[in-house]
Amino acid sequence: MNYIGSKYSLMDFLETTIEEVTGYKNGDYVFADLFAGTGVVGQTYKSKGCTVIANDIQYYSYVLNKHYIENVPELDTKWLDTLNSLPPMEGFIYRNYCEGSGSGRNYFTNENGMKCDAIRTELERLHTAGKMDDHTYFYYLASLVNSIDKYANTASVYGAFLKHIKKSAQKKFQLELLPVIDGPVGTVYNEDINTLIQTIRGDVLYLDPPYNARQYCSNYHVLETIARYDHPELRGVTGLRSSTEQKSKYCSKRTVAETFDDLIRHADFKYIFLSYNNEGLMSLETIREIMSRYGKYQTFTTDYRRFKADKDENRNIKANSTKEYLHCLIK
Repeated sequence: MNYIGSKYSLMDFLETTIEEVTGYKNGDYVFADLFAGTGVVGQTYKSKGCTVIANDIQYYSYVLNKHYIENVPELDTKWLDTLNSLPPMEGFIYRNYCEGSGSGRNYFTNENGMKCDAIRTELERLHTAGKMDDHTYFYYLASLVNSIDKYANTASVYGAFLKHIKKSAQKKFQLELLPVIDGPVGTVYNEDINTLIQTIRGDVLYLDPPYNARQYCSNYHVLETIARYDHPELRGVTGLRSSTEQKSKYCSKRTVAETFDDLIRHADFKYIFLSYNNEGLMSLETIREIMSRYGKYQTFTTDYRRFKADKDENRNIKANSTKEYLHCLIK
């Protein structure tokens, strides 16, 4: 997925720095990724042999990480052809997010939205009836979330849809199964991180919080609805769902520093790493001051190509790249 804040292109930098600071050359330790997003970092450390603890307040992220972190290779692939051959149905996605359904929202073509409805409905039926166990259910549900995103008629995020259907969104939707990551079975949570941090412990804690005021619950609200399939009441032109409980205090300049200090204070981990860039809500000085209260602090930097969700002329883009900082604390 083309995901805001994804660390896919920064993994070499992260792995090298974390190994340099900790001295850990194998995966025989507990690694926590508590703003997990699409799970890129957690997957990497699971494959290295780490026992991974993953968490994210967004449910679609929880679904993705339930598969990546808790599943093992012996999963049943027999349902793929059955699900892909289901007849389209006019369900919640079609009625609320498709071009011809009367909602006026062009997130998907009619056919792709109805196919998504058919697969999502059947997954719930199979799971509820006991014909599909939890591991298999999250395998297919995570694959659905990941697959349907490739057919979305957006510039990148779901804060808006495009007026005309772009070429990639016109393609016929097919469910594709995600890879299964080999490694120790970890644990995945869907909780507020500042609450969760008081109940877990480990060796390495990696933090990748939101850097600015744009909430992930608004940017990916359609994927949240597909993951939950809870038929929420929608509002506005873009069909936003209520997300009060998912709004992050890390997206507010008023609350971010105090919330971050609370997190670091309660973290029962020897090594803590924070990814942040030079344009975030917290200044570098604030981060340094907070982390230095709790142990030995140092920082590493690399240049990072800016994520663009729309065309340059629609936003005040200052530069094509930002400086990514990896702040390190040895508690």
